Amino acid sequence: MANKCVVCEKRPRVGNNVSNANNKTKRWVYPNVHVMRFVYKGQRSIKRGAVCTKCVKSGKVEKVV
Repeated sequence: MANKCVVCEKRPRVGNNVSNANNKTKRWVYPNVHVMRFVYKGQRSIKRGAVCTKCVKSGKVEKVV
């Protein structure tokens, strides 16, 4: 599964795990991305790709069933 949204270009980021002793270790934070068939708002062509749930909820794309 792809880790990059084709609409807003959201991709994995690096963060820190912080323990109670304030030890910091690197960790990855992945976006909530799903591969689906979708249509951009105002267009008719059906595309397939990885879209984050924020783009679906905000109405930038519509899910095709």
